[in-house]
Amino acid sequence: MASLGVGKEILSYCNKCKLTLAHIIVTMKTLNEADKVMCKTCKGTHAFKDPSTKTSKRVTALKPTGARKTQKTSEPVADIWSREMYQSKATPSPYSIKAKYQKGDVITHPTFGDGIVEKNIDSNKIEVLFKDDFRILVHNK
Repeated sequence: MASLGVGKEILSYCNKCKLTLAHIIVTMKTLNEADKVMCKTCKGTHAFKDPSTKTSKRVTALKPTGARKTQKTSEPVADIWSREMYQSKATPSPYSIKAKYQKGDVITHPTFGDGIVEKNIDSNKIEVLFKDDFRILVHNK
């Protein structure tokens, strides 16, 4: 196992990019724990966020003002994704903006990988659970 240190590369969740990406360690808390990291993609500097502890936010209801009320689950998104992909009997199909998807369909997105349709938001938007996060995609165009 490679040792951690300033200037070395580490995977961290980037709030600006909304993805788990490669970062450069800027400062260390301890010999084995990164403190501040710099994203190699957006060049933003932030606290180290262990990608294995990222949890999901699910929309549970809409307030009358239109603001979203979210509920944070304690289960990591990757665990939810693994369980739902294992339980799904659907065959993955390549994602296309022209295709129409229903809840439970499994798609393969060229950027985000395999995902499962969680719900239909309206006639042309779906919420899809990917290994790293929930995403809204367009379909049926």
